[in-house]
Order: sequence, then structure tokens, then C-alpha cells
Amino acid sequence: MKTSHLLRILMIVISGFLFIQCTSDLEIPDPIAGPAGADGRDGVDGTDGVDGTASCVSCHSNATREPLLASWDVAKHNTGFVSFAAGRADCAQCHSEEGYIDYLNIGEVDTAGYTNPSRFNCTTCHDKHSTFDFENDGFDYALRNIEAVTLVIDEATVIDFGDASNNCITCHQPRNSYEIPSGTADYEITSKRFGPHYGPQSTMLEGIMGANIAGAEAYPGVGSATHRTGSSCVSCHMGESSDTSQGLHSWVPTDAACVACHPNGAPDEIAGFSQDMATLEALLEANNMFDVDGYYVPGTYSAKLAQAAWNYRTLLEDNSNGIHNPAYTRALLKNSIEALQE
Repeated sequence: MKTSHLLRILMIVISGFLFIQCTSDLEIPDPIAGPAGADGRDGVDGTDGVDGTASCVSCHSNATREPLLASWDVAKHNTGFVSFAAGRADCAQCHSEEGYIDYLNIGEVDTAGYTNPSRFNCTTCHDKHSTFDFENDGFDYALRNIEAVTLVIDEATVIDFGDASNNCITCHQPRNSYEIPSGTADYEITSKRFGPHYGPQSTMLEGIMGANIAGAEAYPGVGSATHRTGSSCVSCHMGESSDTSQGLHSWVPTDAACVACHPNGAPDEIAGFSQDMATLEALLEANNMFDVDGYYVPGTYSAKLAQAAWNYRTLLEDNSNGIHNPAYTRALLKNSIEALQE
């Protein structure tokens, strides 16, 4: 029995060797080749004697990264008030990473909101470079958007601050919840949060989207503010700094970013701003427009009251005390006060 079993094993082994020998002589046909693809784009020629990664290391190094992360730790963008995006599509665009990326990629957010929205982080604003020819194309910093921005409040209006500053406009613009009061007809305020929300920085810098009440103070030309023509969001708010509580990714303007144009130091506000804002607030309050918490009382108001209310909220939420656009700020304030004092 043992001998018979051993013979069976030997027969199996020998058969295996014979099978390998027989099949090893067969020719296997090559797969049919498909059509040739288009040639890829030629890369950029390197420079003799220069490390090809030198341009990468200038940004992608611990020496560069660590101060940026430290400044990010103190930035308001780091909190993002992400809870506002949970279940609310109208907030998700600017209060969650998911909503922000969806808005940039497909032009809208999930109408159902986001169950577990993520707060802003590096990948919210940065994705991948659109070019590596930085010398000719400029640094895009892998920002998700460097193109001009169409405003949500008015799709006929496009703002182009240029390159990196355009990324800021996506959120720092008035939301489209309310129509800007105009004309002479009465206006119905339907929400206590009436106004441009917290993002009119880009439109104030551009000098648009206020309720331009006619008055003694002339309105400046659109896009004519010195901070608009001679500076940018990035140069003012992201200056180089050894103090990580200012500049970089804290977005707090540094003194160094201001003294080139303001050798005596940058002012905290334009002349008369606080006084004029207090006067306008008192005039609105005298017309019973505020509740006990300082929000607007919904109701139907005259055109000039609604316009003045829009301007007050715009200037308050611009949060620059008029510095973004002094001439436009002054015209909105003075003409609103004049209209309510008539």
C-alpha cells in the first residue's frame, strides 16, 4: 500500500514537469497595440548648476511652514464658526471646508447642508499648483482660486483684485439674501439680520454695493481707492513678520505693511468715523429700527430709512473703520445722515 501511494505521488510530479515543458515552447501573441497618444507638453528646461527643487524648497520647508502655522493658530479663519454650516446651505459656502470647495468647484453647495462640516485648514484654500513656471506665470501658491470673482449679490458684477487676493473675494462679499434698497418706494425689511452680512470688505474696497443716497458728499469712482489701486488684500493683511500674531496667516495688518505709504503710522480709523457712525446709529434708533439686542426690527420703512440702515450695517461689518475706502465710506455716512436729518 505504501509503495502504491508513493508511485501515485511520483506520477503527479512527473506530469507537472511534462506540462511545464510542453507549454514553455508555446508562443504567446503580443496584445494588439492601440493608437498612439498625443505627445505630452514639454517640461521647462532646468538651469545648469541649479538644484531643480530649489524653487519648491523656498516654500515647502520647515523654516517657511512653521511661522505660517503659528500665525494660523491665532487667526479667526482657524475657527470659522463651522457650526453655522451644519444643516444650513446658505452658511456652508464660507463656514466649512466642504461648502467652500463645492462652491468653487461646482458653483454651489449641498442644499441639505453638511452633517459633519470641517473647519478651515490648509487644504481649504490650497490645493495644487496650476503652473510650475513661476518665473513667467507668477506664484499661484496652489490657491484654489486666483481668477476674478462674480458676486453672488449681483451676477452682472465681477471683481478682479488680481491673483492671490481674488481668493479672498469668494467669502468677503455681501451675501445674496437681501436686495439693496434703492429708489423712493417703501421697503420691507424681512429679517433682523438685514444687511450684507459680515463680508462687504471686497465691495467696500471696490466702492460698490452701498445704497448710494444722493447728497452733498460726492461718491468716488468705482475701483479708485488708493488701497484698491496701490495695494491688495495680501500685501496689507499677510505681510512678512517675526511676530506670528501679525501678518502671515493671522491676517492682522503689520505696521511694516503700512509705513511705506503711512510714514507717521497707519490710523485706526478715518477722521470722524466713530462720531458719524454714532450719529447715524442714533438717527436709526430714533426711528425705532433696532430691537433691544441691536438687531433691526422687521417691518416696512421709507426708502431713505432702509437705505441708511443698509449703509450703517455695511460700514459696521466692513470692520475697517473706513480705511478700506475712505472716500466711499465718507459719502455713504454723510449722505445717510443728511437724508435722515432732512
